Amino acid sequence: MDKIMIDLKDIRKTYRIGSQDFAALAGITLQIKAGEFAALMGPSGSGKSTLMNILGCLDRPTAGSYKLDGEEVANLSDDELAFTRNKSIGFVFQNFNLLGRISALDNVALPLVYAGISKKERTERAMEKLRAVGLDTWSHHKPNELSGGQRQRVAIARALVNEPHIIMADEPTGNLDTKSTKEIMNIFEELHRDKKTVILVTHEPEIAACAGRQLLLSDGVITKDAGKGVVMDVV
Repeated sequence: MDKIMIDLKDIRKTYRIGSQDFAALAGITLQIKAGEFAALMGPSGSGKSTLMNILGCLDRPTAGSYKLDGEEVANLSDDELAFTRNKSIGFVFQNFNLLGRISALDNVALPLVYAGISKKERTERAMEKLRAVGLDTWSHHKPNELSGGQRQRVAIARALVNEPHIIMADEPTGNLDTKSTKEIMNIFEELHRDKKTVILVTHEPEIAACAGRQLLLSDGVITKDAGKGVVMDVV
């Protein structure tokens, strides 16, 4: 039986704006299996970023249950949540979030500094991940010396360096040209083949269609759940 990596039951997130309550998530029930490649889609304001923040343990739901790899996230302290996040999840962002003053290698090694790994092992592991994304010869270059596609590959290498179970990518191709977009999506497809659980937020139907499963959010609920290759209308 396939292992359930993410198990959400009736997840709700409410924000108070002035005297009004605003429901960003209005009851999400969802299971994502280990090794699944899922794309989250939806128009602006649909709740996809809020859901991604909860899935990534960056925010807590107002109500509902979230089990990550069998563990109830609501029961974790802030420190335990940060530990789980750093150990289990690798993040990739639209704007790369690289530090400009340090090399690609040092950017990739950064999560290992927080994990208390020795400098020798950090360098070896960071170099291995840069090699995996085809950037080992660019390891000593700073981000401003790299193209957008190369920067995103550095960001993916950084996300992988802690050997997380799950990769969460928020609009990872949003700032890239067509060629770089194709290269980055090939890397995500390869990670999926390597049995990583990949969750991708995108507003581009063609990007979502690369995933094995597509989830459409609208007004804080999942309105469609479709397989690979279906090009969904986001509106």
